Amino acid sequence: MKNKLFKIPCIVAGAFSIFMASGWSFFEIMVHCKQKNNLNKKKWFRLSHTKINHPRHKFEKEYEEGKAWCREQKMQDCYVKSDDGLLLHGLYLPAEKGERFILLCHGYKGSGFGDFANIARFLHENNCNLLFIDERCCGESEGEFITFGAKEQYDIVKWTYFIDKRNKDKLPIYLYGESMGAASALMASGHKLPAEVKGLIADCGFRSMKGQLQDIAANWFHLNHVQLLLFRVDLFCRLLGGFSMKEADTAKAMKENKRPVLFFHGDMDTYVVPGNSKINYSLCKAPKELVIIPEARHLCSAYEAPELYREKLLMFFGKYD
Repeated sequence: MKNKLFKIPCIVAGAFSIFMASGWSFFEIMVHCKQKNNLNKKKWFRLSHTKINHPRHKFEKEYEEGKAWCREQKMQDCYVKSDDGLLLHGLYLPAEKGERFILLCHGYKGSGFGDFANIARFLHENNCNLLFIDERCCGESEGEFITFGAKEQYDIVKWTYFIDKRNKDKLPIYLYGESMGAASALMASGHKLPAEVKGLIADCGFRSMKGQLQDIAANWFHLNHVQLLLFRVDLFCRLLGGFSMKEADTAKAMKENKRPVLFFHGDMDTYVVPGNSKINYSLCKAPKELVIIPEARHLCSAYEAPELYREKLLMFFGKYD
């Protein structure tokens, strides 16, 4: 009898461990930050979806030239403290005759010099003061977990006020995000921002963490029982990361935001599928424009249709400066 009573808890514990194991593995891959481990980063980029959706796949020359230009510039190190005590890093590049500030928010496991490699020089030559930020646990910023916008949105708010304190001439400020940075910027638009923030540019932003992880689990890893998997991942996010997946969602902000939004998305994007920007666009109650670029993969719109992309940016600035 005693043996039976002892076996039951062991069986339950074993079954629970097995149930949670796949959730833990997915959490470790997607949320627990390992970007400073080069081996893990290389393994991540061997996934076919990340490879074909990276600008290097088709535009390696332009991509590397853009990164090289960024590295050659003399930039100022900047720092803010996040609400949860992390030291966040950024690099500031003033223009000779600055007419506006652009806060550049890179994507998932990315970098400002990488994600904005193709467009940074163009912005700078068109009188934009640029602030490249390292999202939490990327680059020189502290952090252990990538929260898909749940906490990054508040980091972006901090950076807008950092700019505002130094914006003596009251120049327009724009939030410009790519991929997760776009989603985070959209979420940030639902909070109180300085009056000088005139608009947002969202390139390939996702709709929510839950939706993005659901797409990745089902389409990339071909995992079954996705909803149960996401339940387990959310549990680890709450217990270890201090956030819930539902906090990383653009819906509320898009309904409350009053600032104009320029959306971009490539119609061949299989990293963040174009439907995400279409939903964000439909939810947005502010003045808005959605530009879908044919044949463009993830964050490749500026490479695939450079003249159209740049024209849309300048028209946006010209209208809302």
